[in-house]
Amino acid sequence: MSHLDDPNAHLSEERLHSQLIYDGKVVHLYIDTVKLPDGSTTRREIVRHSGAVAIVPVDSDGRIVLVRQYRYAAGRTLLEIPAGTLEIGESPDVCAVRELQEETGYRPNKLQKIGGVFVAPGYTTEYIHLYLASELVPSRLDADDDEFLEVLHLPLSEVLARIRRGEIADAKTISAILLAQEYLK
Repeated sequence: MSHLDDPNAHLSEERLHSQLIYDGKVVHLYIDTVKLPDGSTTRREIVRHSGAVAIVPVDSDGRIVLVRQYRYAAGRTLLEIPAGTLEIGESPDVCAVRELQEETGYRPNKLQKIGGVFVAPGYTTEYIHLYLASELVPSRLDADDDEFLEVLHLPLSEVLARIRRGEIADAKTISAILLAQEYLK
């Protein structure tokens, strides 16, 4: 679709200049100067990220496989679906299989993309591809050196109850579980 065919073109912003402020392992912080729809300019602080995957694994008993881990930025232990960052040049499908093996010790015989979410589009480009994984078979890959996880298997009803009670507060997990419900009926 060309810019002229875009019905939202009147809302778009144009990047005029971009300055790299921090170049990290996972995130890259830029200060961008952008032209606004009214012709004025402003600055945007943007965290560029390669993207990620998150997987709703379902075991042979129909339970959801979750991981519990301490999240330093959140300052607490969270219960989440397995997830991870895309490596350079890696497809989301390949990343989903790899991350599932690293974090849970399972490989899916069936992997289905169920959607995706922008994490925080006000300041980061990070997009998470969401998957449903089933027909799991044991297949362990070495976990990352800095990951310490516990694996849990919970019925969908319990996962939904924990979401309602605020015990599961991770946005990717909540989004993926809600999307996965359509496929789990």
